[in-house]
Amino acid sequence: MNHRHAIAITACLAALAAPALAASDDELIAETKKTALGIPPKLLAMVQEEIDKGSYHGAIAACSEKAPKMAAAASQNTGWAIRRVSLKNRNPKAVPDAWERAVLEDFDRRQAAGENPADLEKAEIVTDGGTRMVRYMKALPVQDVCVKCHGPGDQITSEVKAKLAEIYPDDKATGYKRGQIRGALTVKRPL
Repeated sequence: MNHRHAIAITACLAALAAPALAASDDELIAETKKTALGIPPKLLAMVQEEIDKGSYHGAIAACSEKAPKMAAAASQNTGWAIRRVSLKNRNPKAVPDAWERAVLEDFDRRQAAGENPADLEKAEIVTDGGTRMVRYMKALPVQDVCVKCHGPGDQITSEVKAKLAEIYPDDKATGYKRGQIRGALTVKRPL
């Protein structure tokens, strides 16, 4: 076999291997999404349960204490970094990194162009610091239950404002209307 034949065979083998890698990447992304997407409904249910009890303090605690614990537990169980981020963060730990910021800004542009915020997500395989990983984000639109703590100032009671100021003195996460993108669930999954 001459050198040209060897190069041609190598190129054909590489072409045949590419779909298998893509399918594997798709499977990794699908598995990542499935795991991550279980968190937001649980959080909303906890918040709604507290509100149904008449406890906005409990709802604030669900978002400020229980949600990070849920994400931390999921992170510990999977070995992935799972958290919530926002361009207008309430929690100082919810500041997006550069990749997350770009995705959140893209989500805002896409929503402004008419896309449904509940459908906005981004997933890709990237290399970060020499580590190959799945990066995934899912937009978290403001629901009716969110407006009492994240809505326009005139829709937030003085009691809720006082509690938020106590827990989050640098809060930037108000002024939202139902359906706007509050932030996103984000995952960094090392491969």
